[in-house]
Formats: sequence, C-alpha cells, structure tokens
Amino acid sequence: MARDIRRAGLVLVLMLVAMTMSAPARVRGQMPVEIDREPIRYSTCPASDAITRLQQRIDRGEVTLKYDAEGQGFLRAVLDALGVCPESQVLVFSKTSFQQTKIAPRTPRAIYFSDDVYVGFVRGADVLEFSAVDPKLGATYYLLDQDPAVGKPKFVRQTDACLQCHQSAKTQEVPGHMVRSVYPDKRGFPVFGAGSFVTDYTSPLSERWGGWYVTGTHGAQRHLGNVMVTDREHPVESFDTAAGGNRKDLKGLVDTAPYLTGHSDLVALMVLEHQTQLQNLITSAGYQARIGRHYDAGINQALGRPVDALSPSTDRRIQSHADKLVHALLFAEEAKLSAPVAGTSGFTAAFPKRGPRDRKGRSLRDFDLTSRLFKYPCSYLIGSEAFGALPDEVKGRVYRLLLEVLTGHDKGPEFAHLSPADRRAILEILLDTKAGLPPEWRAAAITASRN
Repeated sequence: MARDIRRAGLVLVLMLVAMTMSAPARVRGQMPVEIDREPIRYSTCPASDAITRLQQRIDRGEVTLKYDAEGQGFLRAVLDALGVCPESQVLVFSKTSFQQTKIAPRTPRAIYFSDDVYVGFVRGADVLEFSAVDPKLGATYYLLDQDPAVGKPKFVRQTDACLQCHQSAKTQEVPGHMVRSVYPDKRGFPVFGAGSFVTDYTSPLSERWGGWYVTGTHGAQRHLGNVMVTDREHPVESFDTAAGGNRKDLKGLVDTAPYLTGHSDLVALMVLEHQTQLQNLITSAGYQARIGRHYDAGINQALGRPVDALSPSTDRRIQSHADKLVHALLFAEEAKLSAPVAGTSGFTAAFPKRGPRDRKGRSLRDFDLTSRLFKYPCSYLIGSEAFGALPDEVKGRVYRLLLEVLTGHDKGPEFAHLSPADRRAILEILLDTKAGLPPEWRAAAITASRN
C-alpha cells in the first residue's frame, strides 16, 4: 500500500511538472527552453557545424589559412575554406552588436554568409566573428583571433555572452540569428524610441534595413537603408527614405576600399532575412519535439506506458511547429514587391549556382525578383542539414502538410499565392532533388500527372 501511495505521488509530481512545462504551449505553442538541461545541453554538447569541421581540417594540417597583413587578416582565407562567396557581403553600421565601439557609419560591420555559416568582419578588430548552424543545437558562435603570432588559428566557441542577444523572442526563444532594422543616428546609435523591426520575407520593404547600407534598385518602393536620423526629437519625421533608395554604389556614404567588395547587396539582404528566421523556426521545432519527448519519457515510465507514447501536449506542440515550418517554407504571407528589384554585387548570379537542379533545369534557388523573392516559392533550406536532422515526428508532419498543399488538397487562403503551376513545379523539383521524401510523394505525383 505504501509503495502504491509513493508511486501515485511520483506520478502526480510528474504530471504537475508536465502541466507546468506545457502550460505555455497552450498559449504560444511552445515550452520554455532550458537550453543547458537535458535533452539540449547547449553549452556542453559538442558542436557539429561548419566551423567545427574546418577546425578539424586545420588541426589535421589539411587546411592552412593565409593571413593578409594589409587589412583583412584571415577573412578571405576563411571565406574560401568555408565556401562563402564575397558577393554575399552586406554592411551594417548601426551599433547593434558586441563590437559596437568599433562600428559606425564610417566603419560598418561586414557580414558574409552561406546556407549554414555567417562571418562578421569589423575593421581594426582583434577578432573575426562566426556563427554556424548546428543541426541540433541551432546557432553556435565562435571568435577567431586576428593575430597570426598566436600560432595555428583556433576558433573559440562562445555561449553565454552571445546568447544575451541571440536567444530571445526575436529568435524564437532559441539560439539563433536575426536581421534587425532600426532608426540610427549619425553615430550609428539606434533611436529606440522610434521603434525597431526584426525583418523577414513577410516584412514590407518600408520596414527593412534601417542601420544597413544597401546597394540595388527597387523602383518607387522605399526602405530604411542608407539613411540616418537628423533630429532625435523627431526621428521618424527626419528620416529621409527617398534619399537612401536605388543606389548602385555607396560613394559619398562610406569608403568601401577596406572591404572585399564595394557592395551591400539588396538581394543578399533579402535572402539573409528569409534564411535567418526560417533557421530559427527549424531549431525551435527540433528543440520543442525533443523536450516534449524527454518529459513524456519520464511520465510514460511512471505510468507504465510504452516508452515512445506521445502525450497530447507534445503532439499539439509538434503539430504547431510543423504548421509554422510549412508556412515559412512556402513563403506564406510574403510581402509582395510592387516593382522589380535588382542587386549589384553578383550575388544574384552566384547564389542559384550552389543548389541542385531538377531534370528540367529548375532550382529552388532561382530568383523571381519581380513580384516576389523566388521563382518557385519553397525554401532551399528544406535541403539543409538542419532540416534533415529534425525529429521524425516533426519532419513527417511537415512532409504530409507540404504534400497536401502541393497536390491542391489544402486550398487554405494562406497558400493562395501558390498557383497550380507553382505547386506542380515545386512538387516536381522536390521529387528530383530532395532525398528522403516519403513514398506517398511519388505516388501522389503519379496520380496528379494522370489528372
């Protein structure tokens, strides 16, 4: 009898813990993320990302980073080693990062990126900054000393300091990335009283790129780039967005000679915005499924249920995140372009070359740039290592929801931007280029081709 009472008490405690942890899920669809506890162990779990792999190659003597004593240090060598193209360069002059004392309108921070790694270069700084996407941990952060005298280059992982800014509601509450738009003054300080925006593909151009330099054309559309507040008492009213538009170079704004290119490409910025927030959603979906499973395992054991039994709260959480992922993958609610846009750096030509193409020569990386960002509105990040590492419960639901949309069974208003031709093209591209699709995808495609 006493043993039964103790067991009942343990079950009650576990149920109360689960209820407490899942209460936010009923409101927001996710649990608080205790990232240094099981099953995440963010700070202590060994990373498996592009920077870690590069360090291993350096340690084995397979890669040597050449140091440029004239200005950029290890920058160009690191970009080459990571496969990051210089054309991805974007320049941010707002003081919104940890090296803000060295960042200003005359000395912007340069960011270079690929699908899974970001490199930050600040003129005169002692370090290069790096962020990579670990398939399970999400964003991981590193510094590289720019002094060649210290010996073999060593990427040093950062945790707490970076997470002060890079784990919040702006990053889906997980270690992540963001593109922030502010109203900067002439020294680069944000005038926070004027407001700020975390931008992605749903943001109107009128909210984007405050505190950034922008090169590219966009017709009569306005953005916040290339401009500074001239009256702190009336920051928005003094912000002349017309003066910052349709610039093909940055002459008169900043000396770009110390950087790898003279551009801060508009199209690269648009890709960066989409990519950062979708990566956060992928990380969040993985975290929530793993945390839910972890708590379920304890309760299942206490109740004598099968170890893999899924609780209703975890099931709802997985479904909620699968829904969010499908919306973002298919660019639901994308801000429509009212005029064509064009970049200046060569990024528009370089980016599509990096992805797989189907038998008709089509790729999810092909740009539209007339009314929307991509010609075939399904994110190329569906082929990323991070997406592939999602728990099966999440990935399976994402595939099922995607297939419903692409075969026309889901005609919800959020997917009205996808024409029948769009849906068919995306389905065909994925069937030719995406490994690991469930068998029902090919069967559905055969059925659709007969109709």
